[in-house]
Amino acid sequence: MTATARALTGTTVGVDALLVQVEIDLSQQLPAMSTVGLAGAEVKESKDRVRAAIRNSGFKLKSRKVTVNLAPADLPKTGTAFDLPIATALLAANDVFDRAKLEKWVIVGELSLEGELRGISGVLPIALAARAAGCTLLVPTINGPEAGAVAGLEVRTAGSLKDVADHFAGIRPLPFPEPRGRPVRSEFSADLSQVRGHVVARHAIEVAAAGGHNLLLSGPPGQGKTLLARCLGTILPPMTEEEQLEVTCIHSIAGLLPVPGLVTERPFRAPHATVRPEALVGGGRPLRPGEATLAHRGVLFLDEFPELDRDVLESLRGPLEDREIHLARAGRRIRFPASFSLVASMNPCPCGYAGSERCSCSLERVRRYVSRISGPLLDRIDIHALLMPLAGHEFEGPPPENSATVRERVIEARGRAWARIQKFGLPSRIASNAELPREAVEAMADLSPAGRRALSDQVDRGLSGRARERTIRVARTIADLDGAESVSEEHLETALSLRLPAFVPE
Repeated sequence: MTATARALTGTTVGVDALLVQVEIDLSQQLPAMSTVGLAGAEVKESKDRVRAAIRNSGFKLKSRKVTVNLAPADLPKTGTAFDLPIATALLAANDVFDRAKLEKWVIVGELSLEGELRGISGVLPIALAARAAGCTLLVPTINGPEAGAVAGLEVRTAGSLKDVADHFAGIRPLPFPEPRGRPVRSEFSADLSQVRGHVVARHAIEVAAAGGHNLLLSGPPGQGKTLLARCLGTILPPMTEEEQLEVTCIHSIAGLLPVPGLVTERPFRAPHATVRPEALVGGGRPLRPGEATLAHRGVLFLDEFPELDRDVLESLRGPLEDREIHLARAGRRIRFPASFSLVASMNPCPCGYAGSERCSCSLERVRRYVSRISGPLLDRIDIHALLMPLAGHEFEGPPPENSATVRERVIEARGRAWARIQKFGLPSRIASNAELPREAVEAMADLSPAGRRALSDQVDRGLSGRARERTIRVARTIADLDGAESVSEEHLETALSLRLPAFVPE
């Protein structure tokens, strides 16, 4: 005689989640417990946690052989979120409560040996999958605010396996999650009011923020490249609710949520120059998002750009072009979103003082240094800004515009771009001029005949097709900052001037 029970749970695949059915079978054979269905090491180890948690929660299991099947069987399962659904289904198979009560529930959670529930990563994408399936989600108490951020989904929380069993036995219902706290905007350590002089560079990061463009800052040490890069995060517009969900899903899967609930601030990621390709674009076992994905909808800052290994730099070419990363592992193709603004900084030469008496670098050494950034990668950087040493008088006088003032202009420019995107019927996920599909770029720019001639002249002088398109995007952003409906020849000239390489030695 056999007894069976089923429960639904979820697992993450990239930044998405799929529902998994946990099937329990009890048979009259020697007592044992086995797990099948392409289970990872953590899932196979769950049998010891589950048995101990059930015993320490005061329940007694029948002396049977237990077979746990995780379907679909060809989908790899990793992590500790399977503990609670396996234990719950096992209790149902042992007649602790009616197994029919588990229908339309998605259950996730890690168990301690005492039966307490511990938090897991990746709850938000599982919550979205549960909502799509029309199910109620059961999560550990600590994950409640995160799951509760999904509108239209019923969420219940539990602190222990005993709480879960009591709920399904009709003894004591599980509570709803605690409401999320009101999001508070972070206090930034950097502000544009701290940046004296550097008028062109200040304008460059304003354009980059307004259009989501990539930016390269070059100049001697101590001129404010890192400060300017950090200021970019202070002038970006607030994230929409859809963007908050995207970013929170990524950080949830990576286990990097600082507090329960939604991430409300745009990410600013600044990996060290020693970063490896798998840490930058994702990889490892199991597959985890890299810095490029963690910077999604925000800023990826790479200091000392030429000092990064060549394979690290070249791994950025795909994300900068496609705004997503595809990794193939064990016959599966995983997609990670990577729509970020790249801000890179570099010295003009190895010693940093090219063009001054302090420079000790030969011309050949400088050329080798700057040639570490390949032409295809450089072609994907929309804006270049050179920061030269300031004169003494530039440090005097009232402070320049602060980040809050510039941010208002950026928000207005993004609003014009968004209205145009809606007018053209483009997908809502497109949030900036840098993300426009290629076929829509020129139509949205509405170039004048004089502007087209100016672009044609630059192509004749060596401007690539990709650079031409990116120049139009930047010009469109400059026009948005000016409040102009179409891109003028002056806007194009400004965009072309911002593309001039700022680090080639004389």
